[in-house]
Amino acid sequence: MSNVSFLDKLLDGVEVEWKALEDVAIKISSGGTPKTGVADYYGGDIPWLRTQEVDFGEIWDTSVKITETGLKSSSANWIPENCVIVAMYGATVGKIGINKIPMATNQACANIQLDESIANYRYVFHFLLSQYEYIKSLGAGSQTNINAGVVKKLQIPIPCPNNPEKSLAIQAEIVRILDTFTELTAELTAELTARKKQYNYYRDQLLSFEEGKVAHLPMGHEQVGEFIRGGGLQKKDFTETGVGCIHYGQIYTHYGTYADKTKTYVSEDFFKKARKAKSGDLVIATTSENDEDVCKAVAWLGEDEIAVSSDACIFKHKLNPKYVAYFFQTEQFQKQKKQHITGTKVRRVNADDLAKMVIPVPSPEEQARIVAILDKFDALTNSLTEGLPREIELRQKQYEYYRELLLSFPKPQK
Repeated sequence: MSNVSFLDKLLDGVEVEWKALEDVAIKISSGGTPKTGVADYYGGDIPWLRTQEVDFGEIWDTSVKITETGLKSSSANWIPENCVIVAMYGATVGKIGINKIPMATNQACANIQLDESIANYRYVFHFLLSQYEYIKSLGAGSQTNINAGVVKKLQIPIPCPNNPEKSLAIQAEIVRILDTFTELTAELTAELTARKKQYNYYRDQLLSFEEGKVAHLPMGHEQVGEFIRGGGLQKKDFTETGVGCIHYGQIYTHYGTYADKTKTYVSEDFFKKARKAKSGDLVIATTSENDEDVCKAVAWLGEDEIAVSSDACIFKHKLNPKYVAYFFQTEQFQKQKKQHITGTKVRRVNADDLAKMVIPVPSPEEQARIVAILDKFDALTNSLTEGLPREIELRQKQYEYYRELLLSFPKPQK
């Protein structure tokens, strides 16, 4: 069905008027930030929203709370629930959210309290989601910021403007259809979160052994393995084709628990002098901007050797490679890791400290049994081609398809 016929059937011949957001809102405001470093301003019970928490969905809580004193000290004000919020700063520009509880926000949030005798707030929310790329393109300056003045002038299509009752009925029907898809996606996302918690629990249980049941050895022990620092590979050394390579930054942005293909390549000449990982080795990121990503590991299962960058190390070992990669994800390993992290802005763990960390070493048969179980959980929770993530991706595309059909109103003549 074409966009026009779908809309024609829904609108049944009624006209559509494009209005500025400020003309369908009771109020459009931005918030404020209490002075940082003043203890009396923070740690209260007033939810205070920052732009990084605006992420195309409903907002039920905030990570930072402020006090009444902090609220009064700034230009922040309470906003009622069900405002449509537009992020106006930096990397978050154009992201849309709806606050489901009363709260305050920082100055980089445009808070739109709709006049619901004209515009259904969820209708406006869905329409602005469809305009994300356009809103983002309106940014100016090195940070690509926008301001509340820009938000106020954004145009919203209002069907049947001379008959508010019919207009709201049309808007409500559009909302009903689109909310059906977002609810499906939310249910699948909640299911994925639950499965990940279940997976983490069983992984930690399977990789925990009582003392005396199996040997617990330092990973640098001669019966376990050795750590070798990566070489001088930089992004400028990448080539279109050649020999595979893993750069440390790709380990926490591109790779999962294991891989048999690389994202990038280096030339044959560069490869000859590079530090190399062979099939079965682990490649570990030893540097990151946050503690969570430090020591993220990927088991290399490809047939050929690959080059490995500096700020990563190679673990050559005598264990099942997937077993070791799963161990690096456990709470048991994370607790040991925290004791060895150094640095301030850049967080790192060196190869010598990794060698001191202890790993349980069951029989090869037990390692294989554990891997077989965890592979099934890993496929369900992390695979892009099977399991819940794939289903969520399909539902999101379905939502975007119908949003395009339902909200592609003819633009006004200039």
